[in-house]
Amino acid sequence: MASLLLSALLLVALLHAQSPPPGAPLTLVSRDGRRPIPTTVVNGQELIALDDVAALFQVAVREDTLVGGMTVIYRGRTIVVSADRPMASVNGRVITLPAPPVRSGRRWLVPLEFLPRALAPLLDTRIDLRRPSRLVIVGDVVVPRVTARIDAAGPPTRVTIEIAPATPARVTREGNRVVTRIDADALDIGLPGDGAGLVDAFRPGDQPTTLFVVLDERAGATRFAPTDVGGVTRIAIEVAAAGPDAAAPPAAAAPPPPEPAVPLLLNTSPSVLQTIVIDPGHGGGDVGVHGSGGVEEKQITLQVARRLRTLIEMRLGVRVILTRDDDRSVSLDDRAAAANNSKADLFLSLHLNASPVAAISGAEVFHLRLDREGEDARRAAQTEAVSLPVLGGATRTIDVIQWDLAQARHVDRSATLATVLEEALRGANVAMAARPRQEAPLRVLTSVNMPAALIEMGYLTNTGQERRVRSDEFQNAVAQGIYDGVLRFRAYLEEQRP
Repeated sequence: MASLLLSALLLVALLHAQSPPPGAPLTLVSRDGRRPIPTTVVNGQELIALDDVAALFQVAVREDTLVGGMTVIYRGRTIVVSADRPMASVNGRVITLPAPPVRSGRRWLVPLEFLPRALAPLLDTRIDLRRPSRLVIVGDVVVPRVTARIDAAGPPTRVTIEIAPATPARVTREGNRVVTRIDADALDIGLPGDGAGLVDAFRPGDQPTTLFVVLDERAGATRFAPTDVGGVTRIAIEVAAAGPDAAAPPAAAAPPPPEPAVPLLLNTSPSVLQTIVIDPGHGGGDVGVHGSGGVEEKQITLQVARRLRTLIEMRLGVRVILTRDDDRSVSLDDRAAAANNSKADLFLSLHLNASPVAAISGAEVFHLRLDREGEDARRAAQTEAVSLPVLGGATRTIDVIQWDLAQARHVDRSATLATVLEEALRGANVAMAARPRQEAPLRVLTSVNMPAALIEMGYLTNTGQERRVRSDEFQNAVAQGIYDGVLRFRAYLEEQRP
């Protein structure tokens, strides 16, 4: 009896030793945030429990003894999973799985491929399974794959960062780090283990959509060259050595020709546009217009503002400030203060419109309208000179402008800005409304002391336009149109400059 018991214990121990350990949890990434998905491994196949699927995706799961399998139900649609074969039927369409389900006590486990192959068509949404990264991407969230490599240790050290699919990004040097900020919801990052040359390390940034290239203490000047090629954003970074060694050519090589200046710096006089403020409308508890399909104005305005910032910073080399770079509430006065305190040269406010008539659609550009009282304000706003005492007994003359009259002195240029923006948006194939350029006494424009315009990018109350505003195509077109308008307005200001 004792020998039989010992044999049974040894058999149990042997079976346990042969079972692979449970897989590391996956991470589900969606508009609702991040959540872990526990998995287990059976016979070399990674599986997920159907009751976990039910909890994560709000579907109903029941065992169906009549058909000999499980049924997954969502809004009247069904998946029937065979109990003993690697297949399932999604609303009558048969799909294959890499392995049949496995029963574990009262739980049924299915292969991970069940999520993109069967559950995604049931829910009518995208589910992207990325095994190497342990990610499950659900819905329209933007999670590009980001990789980095060192092409040459140098010096100079040459680094390439690739973002797939192509995603707007901006690169800055901040102390001993080169920081890449990517316009995405999250990142799927694959980084080298170690640095080389003048690069110490690669690591994720302190924000979920940033990447740090940590530089060696010998690092000197850096150059960045972002390009979009074949659906991939490729950022070339070159790090030169500090000190005289950076300029020393190899002994056997002929002296290199002088390096040409960056075109943006050829103009010896300062640019008429040094700082631009982009104002993504609404935010926080103020969602703005809410479409019938669930699209919120505050989300779209921020997404387009980030794309536009990237375009302007990369192509014009102009400082760009967002009045908000996250989902938070910002008062109208604080938006104006952000522009005025930064001494911005241009203010662009982004919004989406609404109408009781569902058929109305198209973009519109607004600038400030002045009534008779406002015209008096404009004359008064030609600045009032005030003399203030300074050290040594002298005085200093400064211009004082009333806060609520700040825009009055810029109405003519703001009207020109609105005109070129309307033309540029039309040129970028952005559908325009019947009255594409309008004047209105808009509160957000009143207090900014610079040329300013408000762009209503479309109507969320129009069902077709609500669907379009979420697409990359629409948002890129709007960002490109506004960028083209800024470029034309800069040329206009250059012509006006003495």
